Amino acid sequence: MNPARIDQWFPVEQQRQYVSQLKRRVGVTRRRAEYFVKLWAYLLLKQQQEQGKHLQGPLTELQLPEGFIPCTHREAHELFYGQQDRGSERAAGMMIDKLVALGLIEKDFDGNNTCIRICSSLPNLQHDEQITENIVLVPDNFNPRTDAIPVASFLANHYNWMNKKATAAPQKIARILRNWAGKYSTGMRVLRRCDTQDAVGFYVFYPTARESEENFFLPPSKSLHLSIASEIDPIKMATPGDLDCTSIFVRSCQLDSRYQQHFYMCQLLKDAQKTLMLMQSDFPNLCDLYTLAIHPDSEQLATSVGFQKTSSDPQLSLYWMYLALDKFLTLDIEKAVSILNLP
Repeated sequence: MNPARIDQWFPVEQQRQYVSQLKRRVGVTRRRAEYFVKLWAYLLLKQQQEQGKHLQGPLTELQLPEGFIPCTHREAHELFYGQQDRGSERAAGMMIDKLVALGLIEKDFDGNNTCIRICSSLPNLQHDEQITENIVLVPDNFNPRTDAIPVASFLANHYNWMNKKATAAPQKIARILRNWAGKYSTGMRVLRRCDTQDAVGFYVFYPTARESEENFFLPPSKSLHLSIASEIDPIKMATPGDLDCTSIFVRSCQLDSRYQQHFYMCQLLKDAQKTLMLMQSDFPNLCDLYTLAIHPDSEQLATSVGFQKTSSDPQLSLYWMYLALDKFLTLDIEKAVSILNLP
């Protein structure tokens, strides 16, 4: 099986159907989805060939291959980049690591070869889309006892897309969330399913102490905490009544990937406006909002509501973004979210 001929055995038209569903998952850009679908098809065809099955013609749908299948970086390079000038075997290996971090594949080494197992199948993707139909979500306070673990789980998936290793462990994130809630829970809210009471959306507005405001003008990597679940928080929280507190750090604003729809996103952001108005009674001089563009989807969402990049990191693809509080509070959420590619 020649990797460079994958489009002949699984036509581009068929690939696009899978890509259109995959790219709605958190962290899965169009390019990553395209590479994953090619890899999936290639491993399936390679396994069928090794089992002696005669290939009757191009595939019309993908099935889940059985177990781990050998795949070298050279094969991945030909599969991903073909005759294109860009790309290298090292780049192909890094892309495989990204797909591992996204939970789409598993990677193992048998002593001689890198072996890959596909984790996702189309029926599961279709199921993810269908379960969001006719589900009512309501904004609610974050409950550290019942919400910390489920919220930490989908946040970990969101953060781990950029890591080769899953450094953002859900149990550590849950501990951080509970610690914040114990100090100031007003800025922590969820979108909750009415039927199961599960939290499927979450945001946290973190009132920042004056002595920590300089972090917003330093390299963003110096302020990572929730996304890498570090033990030491580089940014200190202000206490209610602090007149010197002028800044809110938006440390998270995320929907579970299965619920990323226009209506639900508007629900989350409209509730965010109400929460910030409420927080002004605890911190009367609030006027600035800052956030970190850790994920492409986060950056797109932040940009849609008016955040602008202020500084980047010299080592990582991270940006500080800023928005005046007053502008967000008067924002037409429906109009702002309409530019996002959400169903």
